[in-house]
Amino acid sequence: MRTIRVTGKGQIKVKHDMTRITLTLTGLHKEYDETLRRSAEDTEALRAALVPLGFEPSDLKTLRFDVDAEYESCREENEYKQRFAGYRFRHRMKVEFDSDNRRLGRVLCVLANSPVRPEFRISYTVRDPESAKNTLLGKAVADAAEKAAVLTRAAGTACKEIQSVDYSWGEIRFESEPVRFDAAEKVCMSDMAAADSFDVDIEPDDIEVTDTVTVVWEIG
Repeated sequence: MRTIRVTGKGQIKVKHDMTRITLTLTGLHKEYDETLRRSAEDTEALRAALVPLGFEPSDLKTLRFDVDAEYESCREENEYKQRFAGYRFRHRMKVEFDSDNRRLGRVLCVLANSPVRPEFRISYTVRDPESAKNTLLGKAVADAAEKAAVLTRAAGTACKEIQSVDYSWGEIRFESEPVRFDAAEKVCMSDMAAADSFDVDIEPDDIEVTDTVTVVWEIG
């Protein structure tokens, strides 16, 4: 049986409809128990700060949580040695909401004035990524079929039944990050400390994604 293998490429632009804020809390403490306790307290303080803005406590989702022993270099008797500094926790979380610059401004000011001072970044995504993925794959298959038709016509033959479809099933990232703040204090300046909102005027470009699908047809 003669076959032809063609890889099709799909490409779409998707308009964002969700804003995602990824937050990281970190702290270093001598005792392991103290590290866990302070991590829990800081996380709870962050949740409590977001509740007045219309979030539920469960809206703050954990992405990753680590506790690692940390060491520092010190000099003893003309030798550099590693000395135990404590246990450092890193708690990475996210909160998402329908894209709204006014609400985003209120969230940024809450983060800037929070005593726990999380690091954070702003990104934009889509509420229904599966629908966008399906559209993307459909375009990739259509592109493969179009290329196969051109090739087989040029060779004086034609495509018959599809024998196989090969798709990587890799993760497609429907996310854009047009602006980033390294730390909360860079967002709201001291003269805005009493404000309850930050004036945000951000209109991100559409999210552009691509993917490929390889299709094998019988030809004859």
